Amino acid sequence: MHYRILVLCAVMAGVAGCGNVTHKGIQILPDEAGRKIDILYDGKLFTSYIYPADLEKPVLYPIHTANGASVTRGFPRDPRPNERVDHPHHVGLWFNFGDVNGLDFWNNSYAVPAEKKAGYGSIRHTGISGVREGEQEAVLIVSADWIDHQEKRLLEEDTRFVFRGEGDWRIIERTTLLTALDDTVTFTDNKEGLIAIRVDRAFEEPSDKPELFLDANGNPTDVPVMNNEGVNGAYRNSDGLEKGEVWGKPARWVCLSAEKEGEKITLAILDHKDNPGYPAHSHARGYGLFSANNMGSRVFDPEAALFVLTLSPGESVTFKHLFAVKTNGFATDEELNNLCTY
Repeated sequence: MHYRILVLCAVMAGVAGCGNVTHKGIQILPDEAGRKIDILYDGKLFTSYIYPADLEKPVLYPIHTANGASVTRGFPRDPRPNERVDHPHHVGLWFNFGDVNGLDFWNNSYAVPAEKKAGYGSIRHTGISGVREGEQEAVLIVSADWIDHQEKRLLEEDTRFVFRGEGDWRIIERTTLLTALDDTVTFTDNKEGLIAIRVDRAFEEPSDKPELFLDANGNPTDVPVMNNEGVNGAYRNSDGLEKGEVWGKPARWVCLSAEKEGEKITLAILDHKDNPGYPAHSHARGYGLFSANNMGSRVFDPEAALFVLTLSPGESVTFKHLFAVKTNGFATDEELNNLCTY
């Protein structure tokens, strides 16, 4: 289904007279001039859905714990001391893919030179089509177009965010409907996808050597050795694998835990059993990229079947994921397994 019915009037009428009163519950505050939508828990910023003209996709940025600690990297939006400045396309929490009709939506950023832009795609926010606020749950429905470098629309995206949580938990449930427009659209097995976050420096794994990474088009990015003070991130997945062993493995959930300035925090991405490619393969890197990829298969396991998803014009596919942030103590397997019932 398409979420095209505008239900903002009543919400915005209530917001217009809010003054400086601290609101209980979850607020969704659109700011068209600022090209963003703020999501507040009890008057405090949890995250913002941003779609600035200089980004090649909408993202959720920044993301905070219930205590206000930032879990997202600052660069390139708001660089912070001692953090990495690689992969400028890694911003906040996002959703896209590395091979859509041969176009790379994942790696597109201001760093791609004009003469190479023809090989990349962009996602353009087109509107807000639903808002519902609540005491412990709020809903934001937005739309976007997946376009090529000549602005031709390949896919229409309708995404429903559900923001909820209480106490130490903050949760984002994302349901994304992609509909092919005039042409057939094919997603082909690729490691660059699908839902991802670039995390704060504390969540990286300590590293004692520089690394070189290549994107889907063979463009190199150096990730140098850095000061490891305060760097203590550790991955774990639903099958009990830890640290670098989670990379490339399918799992119902993967979590990343670290202590930041005395605050014990866990981030988790949970796949949904109805998604194509379930369970998603983990494209989770020690340098700070944390991703779950439903459309990468053989790229992670040479003996696996090649993943190809084809949408005829007018045909749709739905992906559903949950992103969770827990503070004041690391999340347990039991807690994360219970979240898998969403």
